[in-house]
Amino acid sequence: MRIDNLQYANWSEKVFRQMREGGLDAVQVTIAYHENFRETVQNFEKWNRWFEKFPNLIMKGKCARDVDRAKETGRTAIFFGFQNPSPIEDDIGLVEIVHTLGARFMQLSYNNQSLLATGCYEAEDSGITRMGKQVIREMNRVGLVIDMSHSADRSTIEAAEISERPIAITHANPHEWSPALRNKKDDVIRAVTERGGMIGFSLYPHHLKNKSDCTLESFCVMIARTADKYGVEHLGIGSDLCQDQPDSVVEWMRVGRWSKEIDYGEGSATDAGFPTMPGWFRDNRDFGNIEKGLVSVGMSTKEVAGVMGGNWHRFYAENFTPRG
Repeated sequence: MRIDNLQYANWSEKVFRQMREGGLDAVQVTIAYHENFRETVQNFEKWNRWFEKFPNLIMKGKCARDVDRAKETGRTAIFFGFQNPSPIEDDIGLVEIVHTLGARFMQLSYNNQSLLATGCYEAEDSGITRMGKQVIREMNRVGLVIDMSHSADRSTIEAAEISERPIAITHANPHEWSPALRNKKDDVIRAVTERGGMIGFSLYPHHLKNKSDCTLESFCVMIARTADKYGVEHLGIGSDLCQDQPDSVVEWMRVGRWSKEIDYGEGSATDAGFPTMPGWFRDNRDFGNIEKGLVSVGMSTKEVAGVMGGNWHRFYAENFTPRG
């Protein structure tokens, strides 16, 4: 089983076919960065049309059983997530609505301070807000997973402590391996994993050691060492693949509507577009390279199966369903 728990590709029949070539049984796709509720509904509608147009390639995923159905029928199950809480605006009642529509992951902040938590680019991290605590409780109730991939350290640790269900960092790597601002420090990863949470390893070059020149061996050794440190059952892949997106999308991701200026984020003013992917992971067809790489650094067949998808499958089964 292969599950990638974060992509934001420029979706097309080509990408869907490459998912099948790469043996992807499920992918969590971002359908909101800065969109409000109505704009997010339009993105759900767009995906409904793709499900109608390509029924032999993709299907809508709502629960872990849908991953099994996709695998059995040679398709990829598509799960939805938000990289910002903007789709719920300032209305806690929309948490249940977006879950009903199909959302299964929601970040509490995206780089900046939100109504719920602090983003990783803010100078001061005030932690989870009053509304954030209430929204976490509601997300726990309906089965919408808390994602802290772009959140600051204190906010992430507090979210893990406050939440009654495990939370996720869907796409990031250990800070000690690659000290990118978005990568997570030891105490953050420990707070998430010791409470049953998950971390998905990112293949976005700005999160990699030596960026686009990162080697497959380095990436896989990092995963093996993280497994030794925190437990392999808490690890998966969240590639953050942005395949075929124009460079203008980077500006939308970082800036949205909050600034008149360009925010270069983890890039530089001379390299403001999407970075080049490492040669061993160009697109969805290359997931087999990661699997082979993990075996080559000494991980067992069972451990590799967990990282490549089994652990996310278990997490889906335990956390997507509502509680009474």
